[in-house]
Amino acid sequence: MQNNPDTTLVTQTAPITAETHGGRAKCLQRLVRLDLPVPATVALSFDAVHNIASGQLPDIAAILSEFPANALVCVRPSSQDPDWGGPGAVLNIGMNHDRHRELCETLGTQAASKIFLRFVQGYAVHVARLDPDMFDAIDGEGIEALDATLSAYEQETEEPFPEDIGTQLAGVLKSMARAWEGTSARLLRMAKGAPADAGLGLVVQQMALGVGRGECGSGVLQLVNSETGLEQITGRYLRQSQGRDALSPQAESIFITCDPRGASFEELLPECFAQLKSHAALMRARLREEMHVEFTIDNGRLHILDGVRVTRSSRATVRIAVQLARDGIITREEALMRVEPRALNELLHRQIATDAPRDVLGHGIAASPGAATGRLVFSATEAQASAARSEPCILVRRETSPEDIRGMHAAKGVLTERGGITSHAAVIGRGIGLPCVVGISDMRFQIENKTIQASDGRTLREGDVVTIDGTSGQVLMGAPDMHEAALDDAFQELMDWANEASDIGIRANADTPADAQTARNFNAQGIGLCRTEHMFFEPGRLTVMREMIFADSSKDRRASLERLLPMQRDDFTQLFRIMQGQPVCIRLFDPPLHEFLPTSRSGQRELAEALDLPLSTVMRRVDSLMEYNPMLGMRGVRLGVTVPEIYEMQARAIFEATIDASVDGDPVVPEIMIPLVSAKREVELVRGRVDAIATAVRNERGAEFDYRLGVMVETPRAALRAAEIAPYCSFMSFGTNDLTQMTYGLSRDDAGRFMSTYVKQGVFPEDPFHTLDVDGVGELIAIGAGRGRSVSPDLVLSICGEHGGNPESIAFVRQAGFDYVSCSPFRVPVARLAAAQLAINHKTG
Repeated sequence: MQNNPDTTLVTQTAPITAETHGGRAKCLQRLVRLDLPVPATVALSFDAVHNIASGQLPDIAAILSEFPANALVCVRPSSQDPDWGGPGAVLNIGMNHDRHRELCETLGTQAASKIFLRFVQGYAVHVARLDPDMFDAIDGEGIEALDATLSAYEQETEEPFPEDIGTQLAGVLKSMARAWEGTSARLLRMAKGAPADAGLGLVVQQMALGVGRGECGSGVLQLVNSETGLEQITGRYLRQSQGRDALSPQAESIFITCDPRGASFEELLPECFAQLKSHAALMRARLREEMHVEFTIDNGRLHILDGVRVTRSSRATVRIAVQLARDGIITREEALMRVEPRALNELLHRQIATDAPRDVLGHGIAASPGAATGRLVFSATEAQASAARSEPCILVRRETSPEDIRGMHAAKGVLTERGGITSHAAVIGRGIGLPCVVGISDMRFQIENKTIQASDGRTLREGDVVTIDGTSGQVLMGAPDMHEAALDDAFQELMDWANEASDIGIRANADTPADAQTARNFNAQGIGLCRTEHMFFEPGRLTVMREMIFADSSKDRRASLERLLPMQRDDFTQLFRIMQGQPVCIRLFDPPLHEFLPTSRSGQRELAEALDLPLSTVMRRVDSLMEYNPMLGMRGVRLGVTVPEIYEMQARAIFEATIDASVDGDPVVPEIMIPLVSAKREVELVRGRVDAIATAVRNERGAEFDYRLGVMVETPRAALRAAEIAPYCSFMSFGTNDLTQMTYGLSRDDAGRFMSTYVKQGVFPEDPFHTLDVDGVGELIAIGAGRGRSVSPDLVLSICGEHGGNPESIAFVRQAGFDYVSCSPFRVPVARLAAAQLAINHKTG
């Protein structure tokens, strides 16, 4: 059997791999190689188990010959990845009436009956497929309970319980093999990330009984805390027990180490405890992983039954990887590879506790990670009032607009009826680390009445306390327990290692000094996108902006913008000083002007009073600025060409801030980005005006400075005509949000209504606003990058849409030779880790 690749005794040299026999079988072989006290084990390969499911049994007699006569055995699953699960273990195979009589003499009637009873119940449920509830009326674990259970089995199956160990083992193997290949099991493991055809191995292991007259029992031990990853011996031990009984909430387990609250395994069996701790440390060092050790004490003797990777939170994942590298057990590169980039989101934001009950009200799109609890409010003004009263609130809107930004900053979370992964609420939420759920289709919003009807009919009103989970997209009633964000020393050290390993730059999208400080805290390598329009929605600035919009001449517009100039200059000065000489890319004004005007009659009346204009004049101007499709209307460079005064003011503010910030800090080299370009002539016109403003500021201030000017490639035409545009640019930054929108002809705000249906039916593999479409949008990006660099080899390339924080997108643009990606500040750590892993993979092949 030792040379049989499908049914082999687990020895140091047996032909066993995780890919052929599963992770448990391979781990047991490693434990054997470490000379740990592992009971005799036979491993069955994926192929053997598949054959069993098809009706082809292995040589059962040969398997049993590897164990001592009359030994009891157990069967446990061995999937390639432990997280994929498998059928439940069956213990004490081989128990029958003859063996029961023998064990009654050696172990005692009570212990022997307990062992037999456990096997009969396990066999009945897993092999005979009987309802476990049929045993609920049977109390106790003695001979009476055993007789009652055997009687119930025979009555239900209309046949006696099998006495032959070969028959028993064959039944268990067939049951577990068929369970793995069933439809429900396949769907369940696919949901955990397993391929549909994932194989299952099985291990047949001699029982170390854990029940008897001497000191017997079972337990588990690990050397770290699963939540924090800190060094801490944890575990439980239960006398007269088997398997993982010690972990049962009803079990009267004792502590694993000395504890003032009660008895402990360390005090009960100090020598076995020392051995167990030593074995766990050896496993950590040689298996290069923190292990959860399952053990049995049989008449005072220690047996190691299994070792599995410690279950861990995201916080513990980071600390364990870092500590293993600190101790020289693994390399820094391997530590980086062991942390899933998206798992960092759980460290950066509050999360609902894993064991907290969830009263789900509805589901939407998980637009910005993290969880928040607060009272419902239905306007930005109410959100600000709640914040002033120190009352946490959740801002509810049909969809947010730039006017809601102050309310979003005041709220703990945002909930919107409409929108998708790149909607306004989603983008701003991710930028400021605000949990956000958008596109909620199964709840009815009545903003005017300040109510929401949940999917189950419950009505929520202003002031009701709810919790939103921006990681899962759920809306919950009440306030479940939370885990706080955890950016500890291990996280910082891992990020330092990521910086050293990565070979593509990571910048942040930051619109305010607070955003810039967050980016700086996460060690972003500059700002890749500063959306200046958000600066105009402050109350004091909004009025001036509206005055500019209502101005009748260029002279009057300039007069209004002169009042905004010092405000913009102060904004940019703060950004430059926070970033301390790192690059700051400022996108010139992008949105259409109508976004700054009120749409309600009451708002228009207030504006008429503020500007001392007739209401009819305000209404006419609002109507004249309305567009049928504002996303494709007079915005971006089109506004800069037709109303040049705005870009001129912004350019002056940037250059004056550059001089001011460079006086007492590192020299600033600002990057000015022109949005929504589609033609070379647009760039020529804007560049001419920006260069003229730069010359004027140099002459007025008597100071020299450098700057770079580039374009945001958001239209398919800009990508296709990149060779014409590139000579006028220092850089090209691909705005993948709008580029995806225009390539697909999809509204990024409305696509969420049908996107899940499209993905489910295979129209799109993923939401293209969430995961970059490398085939369509990616081809445009590659064309634009190639044509741009064909005429300007030193052209700096980047992406600054929300895809910039997506690991798959980073892989694509890195392969395309891009210089950096830019993403929301709270996605910077995720992007840094993903970039490091890509570089490590490339280096190691």
